[in-house]
Amino acid sequence: MLQRLQKIISRAGIASRRHAEDMILSGQVRVNGVVVTELGVKADPEHDRIEAAGKVATISEARAYVLLHKPPQIVSTLADPEGRRTVRHLLVGVSERVFPVGRLDYAASGVVFLTSDGDLASRMLKASPHLPQTYWIKVKGRLSEIQLKTLASSLHGKIFPLRQPHSAGKNPPNPWYEVQFSGVRRDLLRRNLIAMGHRVEKMKRVKLASLEAETVPEGHYRRLDASEVAKLSRAIDRALENKPTLPAPPKDRRARRRHLIGV
Repeated sequence: MLQRLQKIISRAGIASRRHAEDMILSGQVRVNGVVVTELGVKADPEHDRIEAAGKVATISEARAYVLLHKPPQIVSTLADPEGRRTVRHLLVGVSERVFPVGRLDYAASGVVFLTSDGDLASRMLKASPHLPQTYWIKVKGRLSEIQLKTLASSLHGKIFPLRQPHSAGKNPPNPWYEVQFSGVRRDLLRRNLIAMGHRVEKMKRVKLASLEAETVPEGHYRRLDASEVAKLSRAIDRALENKPTLPAPPKDRRARRRHLIGV
């Protein structure tokens, strides 16, 4: 059956659909040996030989869905021109061609989702502006009540202080906060805090849609089962309908802090 080249490349796990489009436009895609540079071209993956950046697009019905708990100082891509460590170094044992869906800051830790399912990845990228996210941030200096309310209003979300399990006293000078939001970029959070005179010292994404960092140790990954993939897919559908919902507060926040914050 004829399909658009970017869809075939994405389903083969070589790249996301958006990246596949860039590959086509830059002349990195061949169909039966002929270079293709137009996005509207279609091919039959069962009968045509499709190559993208030298890799043959082979579509398998098997799909891989991976939740990675990224440590700081790791690039959330598969390759880095500056030679820094990437998530590829943490995926020992993953034979499928998975690729990260979206990015997480180099200095940040937390949830990164990778998959070989190009269709799901494409939907998730499209829904990403509206997917609910939860971050734990450590900032320079304490935020006042007025600043907390101002920040929550600008993010259209929620922010409240977290108590560090090993902190000296109840009011540490550089505290942790939990931030919940959707529909905005996380760099807006950093910019607003800097404008208030509070630099972000540490950042951890503890939840992305239905995916939670606490379910896997930092620096490790695990595969999602069918029920978890279905739950993530439903969260993506809700976001595509532009009806984001904030994550429910954890039942035992103190236990989660002990697990996730290594202080």
